[in-house]
Amino acid sequence: MTKPAYVAVDWGTSSFRLWLIGEDGGILAERRSGEGMTAAAQTGFAKVLQAHLDAVSAPGDIPVIVCGMAGARQGWVEAGYIDTPASLAAILTGAVAVPGQSRDIRILPGLAQRNRQVPDVMRGEETQLFGAIVADAKGEQLVCMPGTHSKWVRVLDGQVTGFSTFMTGELFDIITKHSILSHAVAGAADMPADTKAFEMALGAAFDKPALATNLLFTARSGQLLNGLTSAGAQAVISGTLIGAELAGALASAGQNAAITLVASGRLQALYEDAFRALSLPYTTIDADAAVRRGLSAAAEAIWFKKESKH
Repeated sequence: MTKPAYVAVDWGTSSFRLWLIGEDGGILAERRSGEGMTAAAQTGFAKVLQAHLDAVSAPGDIPVIVCGMAGARQGWVEAGYIDTPASLAAILTGAVAVPGQSRDIRILPGLAQRNRQVPDVMRGEETQLFGAIVADAKGEQLVCMPGTHSKWVRVLDGQVTGFSTFMTGELFDIITKHSILSHAVAGAADMPADTKAFEMALGAAFDKPALATNLLFTARSGQLLNGLTSAGAQAVISGTLIGAELAGALASAGQNAAITLVASGRLQALYEDAFRALSLPYTTIDADAAVRRGLSAAAEAIWFKKESKH
């Protein structure tokens, strides 16, 4: 049986994912929980990590590579940021060791765009990005990583030239739970998705993103006047927000940029539908696989001195 070599951890704000990786690069064990940064800050980061390490019987002498919010200012140990423009390999050089631990634990840094007009930061997604694209690829690549805060990253000849954050997921949550439109979507979860309403709202917002807040209100007025269902109202909100996101993201990208979607599950299906509806060519990479590849490349570069393929 392959011996364990290291542990890879993706530690988000509200989620925790851990993989025990063997010497052959395979996954020997996996753990997932809701013990993200917010919960771990109360329980103790070291305590949370050790409980999961014990659960997968991780040997005491193997190292741990971590990405995500554990490296935030309010996290375990601040890992700082690498400034753009930056090569993807620069992410690996900024790993910070966690002091006072019996094993070697390193936390990867985030990326910062220090622009007075459009300042931006990411933490965790940079590792996903590192695992998703080929560093020595030529030309422009546009990487979409949807989520609570969707990230669109511009990469030119292996250099991260800039990125943009869109609060699409968080706005959807706020609007459907805490605005007047929450009444319009009541019961939507029990109905089939309204793909037609989604694609119509998507196209309208993509064509005229300046009208986004007006288009959002049609989720309510369409229900009152045109018999729009609650599933349709939810689709209108989702389509409008994603359409405005895509319009904004593509406005700052070159015409020939190749779109790479890094996603899984429901968001993967939703964004693939959006790209197809707008006739935007794209390729998809599984988000879990991407972050594992990024963490593995970091571990190899830090401890095993293997030449990274990314």
